[in-house]
Amino acid sequence: MAEEHFDVLVVGAGVSGIAAGYHLQKRCPDRSYAILEAREAMGGTWDLFRYPGIRSDSDMYTFGYAFRPWTSGKVFADGPAIRHYVKDTAERHDIESHIRYRHRVVSADWDGKSARWTVTVERGAGGERAVYTCGFLMMCSGYYRYDKGYLPAFEGMEDFTGRIVHPQHWPEDLDYAGKRVAIIGSGATAVTLVPAMAETAAHVTMVQRSPSYIAARPMRDRIADGLRKVLPGGLAYRLTRAKNVLLTIYFYQLSQRFPEFVKRQVMKAIEKELGEGADVGTHFNPSYNPWDQRFCLAPDGDFFQALKDGKASIRTDHIDRFTPDGLKLKSGEVVEADIIIPATGLQMLLLGGVDFSVDGAPFVAKDSFAYRGMMLSGMPNLALAFGYTNASWTLKVDLTCERVCRLLNHMKRKGYDYVEPVAPPDLEAEPLLDFSSGYVQRSIAEFPKQGARPPWRAYQNYIQDMLAIRYGKLEDGEVHFGEAGDAMTGRDNAPAKAAE
Repeated sequence: MAEEHFDVLVVGAGVSGIAAGYHLQKRCPDRSYAILEAREAMGGTWDLFRYPGIRSDSDMYTFGYAFRPWTSGKVFADGPAIRHYVKDTAERHDIESHIRYRHRVVSADWDGKSARWTVTVERGAGGERAVYTCGFLMMCSGYYRYDKGYLPAFEGMEDFTGRIVHPQHWPEDLDYAGKRVAIIGSGATAVTLVPAMAETAAHVTMVQRSPSYIAARPMRDRIADGLRKVLPGGLAYRLTRAKNVLLTIYFYQLSQRFPEFVKRQVMKAIEKELGEGADVGTHFNPSYNPWDQRFCLAPDGDFFQALKDGKASIRTDHIDRFTPDGLKLKSGEVVEADIIIPATGLQMLLLGGVDFSVDGAPFVAKDSFAYRGMMLSGMPNLALAFGYTNASWTLKVDLTCERVCRLLNHMKRKGYDYVEPVAPPDLEAEPLLDFSSGYVQRSIAEFPKQGARPPWRAYQNYIQDMLAIRYGKLEDGEVHFGEAGDAMTGRDNAPAKAAE
């Protein structure tokens, strides 16, 4: 097979991949690059998910790119608006011309002698094999499987005579008008689906095993709207973005230090939304502390309004089994339904499920450590875009792209061919994500670890990351730079603790 070479290959044309394309063009204009996208369209999550009400649960002033102001005014944009924003950004900056659609990466092998990655893809409908080579590989493929969502094996599913639809694979022909809908789950997807489907369904019942934190937030930002009236658009965007970053950090830190106080305030706010008589203690009282999992947001309180209007209701109970007519709960209650939506979550998948090898040896992600949340020990010339769990994904992605470009330019100036994080042998291992969400806990053992100290421990704080990633030393003693053919220092650098 003929090989095609690029200085940089980017895997994935979602929010992260388009950001990578922009930063490469701006900061490394002399480097060639291509974006390999497995699907037939850009947008990633925002092109894949098509369920009713799909929207961002992060404000668009921080979820939007730092280099491309969000101007529509809505704080929480719907999926089609975000998809248009990503596509328009790619068109404005001539990024789409670099995208190779229907190119699914199946393997990548690093060769230390040539300091190159050899990347094998399956392309087109027939899965024809093609080979690319590159000096640097940037993984922007997200953190979950696109082909399959998580669906527990509920007893009696085959007995249900209605339709079962997972939100990750929403069919275009699903007509739920006038029908009874049961939504299983209490996460962001369920909280989004309830008010959206309640507009036309006969009734929507959310069946949750345990509650989540839900907060009503206004759809418009009055400060942002005011700033746009008196300031240039770009400046108004940057000020609003800074305000929201600081507020997010403040609320997260408050939740970490005074969880019971934050929990009481959230529940009081829900009581105010729902009015007297609402069983807040049963349906909105999570067993975990605020920000041990992500908050669910209800723009303009739409979720609570659907409950108040009687269009939707909640059952907090365990599911005993599916029945021909709906769901039987452990309490014995039966929730009748024509359609059941298991909003039961994602299946995590780091690095796009690609088979990696380094100098012929298979790379085992769980035996590695994450460096600054963007590179892996024992993995030369590779970065991954992995956003925040307690703030907007794009905030960290923008910083990661900046750091990659700084590395590329530094390597060119110094005559280096590769850079590789080298974890100290005594580095204490901790889970990469300190998050109790089910989708994280199901897969975290297979993910890389993080260390107990920076730069091997992620800050989860935009300001700290900005200072460290944007301005911190590149040759900080934690990474090794070298030339093609050098003895690679990182082959055996994963300490035993990393595999525990």
